[in-house]
Parts: sequence; C-alpha cells; structure tokens
Amino acid sequence: MPTSNAIVGIDLADVKQMVVVCDHDSRVLARRTFRCKAWDLGPALDWAAGHAARHGFTGVTLACEPTGHRWRILDQLAADRGMSFVCVQPTMSAWARKSEDLTFDKTDDKDAVLIARMTAQLRCYLPEPADETWGRLRHLGNRRDELLEIHGSSVHRLRDLLECVWPAALATAAYPFRSTTWVAALAVITGRDGGDLDRTRRLGADRFERMVRAEMVRRGKVRPCLRIVRNLFTALSDPAGVHTHRPGAFERIAWVLGDWDRARTQQVDVEAQMVAVLDELELTHLVTTIPGLSPVGAAAILAHTGDLRRFTSARAVVKHAGLAPRERMSGTFTGKARLTGAGRPELRTAAWRAVWGCLQTNKVYAARYRHLTTRETNKLKATQAQTVIAGAILRQLHAVVVHRQAWDPAIATGHARGQEPLVAA
Repeated sequence: MPTSNAIVGIDLADVKQMVVVCDHDSRVLARRTFRCKAWDLGPALDWAAGHAARHGFTGVTLACEPTGHRWRILDQLAADRGMSFVCVQPTMSAWARKSEDLTFDKTDDKDAVLIARMTAQLRCYLPEPADETWGRLRHLGNRRDELLEIHGSSVHRLRDLLECVWPAALATAAYPFRSTTWVAALAVITGRDGGDLDRTRRLGADRFERMVRAEMVRRGKVRPCLRIVRNLFTALSDPAGVHTHRPGAFERIAWVLGDWDRARTQQVDVEAQMVAVLDELELTHLVTTIPGLSPVGAAAILAHTGDLRRFTSARAVVKHAGLAPRERMSGTFTGKARLTGAGRPELRTAAWRAVWGCLQTNKVYAARYRHLTTRETNKLKATQAQTVIAGAILRQLHAVVVHRQAWDPAIATGHARGQEPLVAA
C-alpha cells in the first residue's frame, strides 16, 4: 500500500461493477459503473489507472471483497497489468457499514467507497497467490466435502424411509450404515422385491445368504456377517411399517443406495488424487509424522488453508479456522469464553475430523485431552477439549510445513524449551 498508489475500490457483481478511485484520505477522485462481466473489467482498470495518473499517482492498488470466484478473475487482470491487489473481508465490510452512519444502508456506490476506505486503513489482506498445484488441491478438497455431504444425507434419508416402511431393518445391526453386510443385504432386498418382503422371504434363508454373498463380492468384500444376514431375513416377517408406502419407498431406497455407492466410489478416487497432490508438494512424509493424522486428513486441512507459509503465525491459522477463543471481560465481570466462529467453516470441520484419529493413536494429544477433561480447576467438557486439540493440530501442522521439520513429541509437550513438562503445546 504505497502512498504513491491510488486506491481503486470495486464492488463486484454479476453484470454491474461499481468502480471508484480514491486517495488515501478516502476522497473519491472518480467513479463509474461498468455494466459487464468480471472478465471484461480490463478497460475499467485502464480507466482507473488513467484517472490515478491525472491526479499525480504513479500506480493503483485494487481492492474488492472475495465473494464467489470473481475476485480471482480480478486478481489475474491486475497481475497482467502489474497492479497491486488486496482483499477486504466481507464480515469486516458489514461491521464497518453499520458503523458508518448507524444504519443498514447498502448500495453499490457506498460499498465500493467503503472497500477503498478500509484498504487505506490497512484493514485488508493479501489474497492467496495463484498456484496450479495448491489450486488443484483446494478444488479436490471441495469435491471431497461435497461427496461427504452426499454420503451423510444418504444415510439420513435411508434411516427416515426405513423408519416409516420397515423399522425392523434398523434393529438388525448395532451400526447398520457402517456394515457392508447390512448395506449389501438391503441392496439385494430393494433390488428384487419392490417392497414386497414376502417375495424375498419365500427365497429361503440359504438362497438369500448366497445372494448377499454375491453382492458382497461385487462390493469388494468376501465374508459377510452371517448374524446380520439372519437378522435381516427374520425381520422380513415383521409387520411393522406403513405397507401402502413400501413400493414407492423401496424404489427411493434403491436410488439413494445408488447415489451412496457412487459417492463412496468417487470419494476414494478423489482422496487418492489429494494424496498424489500432497506427494507432488513433497509434504506427505512431513505431515504423516504427526501420529494419528492420515495423509487424507492432512490434505483435507491443507486444501482449505492453502500454502501455510502465507500465514504470519500458527495462531493466524487457528483464527482462519474460527477456532480461536473469544473472551468477554469487563471490570469485575468475566464471561464465558467461546469460539469466534469466524473464518472458514470447511477448515474448522476438517480439523475437527482429524481430532478423532489423533486421540486414538497420538499419546501427546490423548494426554492433553485427559488433562483438560479431568483437571480440578477449569475442567473442560469433551467437546471443548476436542476443540483445543483441533487448534493444536493446526498450529503444529503449520510448524511442520513451514519449517520443513518432522513433528517432535518433545517439542509438542514443551520439553525442548527447558520448561516444566507440559502435556501438549
């Protein structure tokens, strides 16, 4: 943000782009509305550069909100012209908009000026630089999140449908949707009887078992759990359920099972590609030195952080995920600390998922979790302690990637600093 540069605030939209040229005192030197797509903003940038030059500035700094993917287009247009480019957080803009005149006024003109003013106040940040490899990892991570969402929604739909038309099936296994045998048997039933359970029951237990075995082989497994197979066959005689809805519901169940299978197959392929990108970045051997953190889990986190070297500190990564604590204190009052919740929710979810594997196999994190949940003063609940572990994973992953140094349990527990042994950093 050199003082020799004018500030160009741009409020991006679909076909209407508001462009203002301001100095560092937020005085508007020129403004204009361009009715075009983001890809056609090249002449607008040239127009802004011309006005900046006429007012004595040697260059311009572009600023916008990173909404959608239009800001990436503007980033490329600015790079082609050798212009500086920064972004302003939309949340910051919303707060500043209310503080302007204590109203909720929102217009394109005001928003563009507000973006320029916040940039002059240095309330902006440098966006992640464009990189093909990191960009591909981010898109793969987003695709994996979509497939996991399909997976989860399919389970909920299957449960709802079965509770309506055949509730006995859900009681045949402790965790039915985690059992390949149960899913294979359900696929056999929905694929042949169309809701007429008597038709499958007339097959007999032995023939039904052989069909389930064949379905298991098709799904890449060999040995079914015979207890679940027999329980499902017995449940075929259970009269509970809305019989009039069974034909339509079983048809939907077959469709949902197909969506679920496709999502799981694509998820395996996407995760393999994510690990391959991690290998290309030469990070797999580093991130897997953290016990309990799988290559897929690390790739999922890095897909939403981008290159961790762009963060000034490990705490900045935690803030980026919205896992930093938010304190409330005033005078003698001390409120309850909560998470900020700001930042990238996808990153927060990826870090949260990594906690479960780490608590099982990482002795440092497991000891830290036990300490937080069992100490006598300020004892945390289970979810609060898991949140602390999620933040520790992000901080230590930042150290591992930035310094290119394998994870060391001694450093993680504070022994290397000559302090008293801590449970975890």
